[in-house]
Amino acid sequence: MSSWTDIAPLDAIPRRGARVVRTRFGCVAIFRTHDDRLFALDDRCPHKGGALSEGIVHGTAVTCPLHSWVISLETGEAQGEDRGRVATHRVRAEAGRILLDTGSLVARPAA
Repeated sequence: MSSWTDIAPLDAIPRRGARVVRTRFGCVAIFRTHDDRLFALDDRCPHKGGALSEGIVHGTAVTCPLHSWVISLETGEAQGEDRGRVATHRVRAEAGRILLDTGSLVARPAA
C-alpha cells in the first residue's frame, strides 16, 4: 500500500548529495544524483553498517565512507567483488518536493 509522505523541498538535497529521514522503522537515506534523479536506501552499508548518507555519490552509486564499498542506488546491491544488499524504497519529486513512499517501509533494526 502506497503512502506518499512529503519529506522536504528538492533543493534541501544538493546534487550528488544525501539526507537522512528518520522513520519509526529506521533511517532512510535519500540521494540526489547530478541529473536530479532521486533514490532512497536504508542508511546502513551491508558490510559494517556505515552510514551511506555520509558517502560519496557518483553516477547512480554511493561509496560507503567506512570501507569504500560501492552500492548501487538503483538496486541496493554491492558492486564489484563485494556481496550484500540494502533495501531500496520508492521516492519521487513532485512540484519541487521530495515524496517518500512510507507505506512500504517495514520494521527492521534502526540505523
